[in-house]
Amino acid sequence: MSKRKIIKIDEEKCDGCGLCIPDCPEGALKIIDGKARLVSDLFCDGLGACIGSCPRGAIAVEEREAVEYNERQVMANIAKQGRNVIKAHLKHLKDHNQHRYLQQALDFLRENKIEVPLEEQSECGCPSANPVDFRNKAAAETDLDANIPSQLRQWPVQLRLISPAASYYQGADVLLVADCVAYALGDFHLRYLKGKSVAIACPKLDADKDVYLEKIKSWFEDAKINTLTVIIMQVPCCKGLLGLAEEALKRSKRKVPLKVIVVGLEGDILKEEWL
Repeated sequence: MSKRKIIKIDEEKCDGCGLCIPDCPEGALKIIDGKARLVSDLFCDGLGACIGSCPRGAIAVEEREAVEYNERQVMANIAKQGRNVIKAHLKHLKDHNQHRYLQQALDFLRENKIEVPLEEQSECGCPSANPVDFRNKAAAETDLDANIPSQLRQWPVQLRLISPAASYYQGADVLLVADCVAYALGDFHLRYLKGKSVAIACPKLDADKDVYLEKIKSWFEDAKINTLTVIIMQVPCCKGLLGLAEEALKRSKRKVPLKVIVVGLEGDILKEEWL
């Protein structure tokens, strides 16, 4: 046993939808008795690809004592499931820069004379870590002397640090924004932030989602916010932020209009709708 990062499932939040299962090619998750279960510490690499697939925010990563992850045993299990699962697992390791595990996986495949489909393109894996270079599409230089004013009306902005009781949230139109959004949206301040209060968070890297859930719920019930707009990136892990907002609204006695905006990696708006 050693201390390492591994997923944790909140059984009260989990509704057994099974959306997390395809994003775990390692086979660490199964639906048992209507709930997602971590069937073996041995198979969980702790990278959290399943987090963004959970619409209820029931999956988080914690650090605890656990059986050491064993890549060779994982590959022995994955190899039985066919080429596509092998491909998804290899891409998952590559995207997260897990070079040691990747090499162990490749060694296993070669030793057992199994084809290595690493270089093929796949829709599986965890695209939130994929390197994408679109510098040639960047906007032309703007006049830095224009001194465009910030539309930020408050501090702090990190969801972990904010107080839902702060005056600037009372009766406000509030933005709940994934950390990466403001870097992708060139007009974020003028188009979205102006006139609104905000909090930012990362559903993949932040811990203690229960704290976030309670703060969002407090916006609804105590601050009596007017609307909540959740802005996320197109990568799967970002869906966890919307899941938290939806779960908080579900638990709240007071209902508030909820809007979602999904931003592409190059700053285009892929989706914008009231839920």
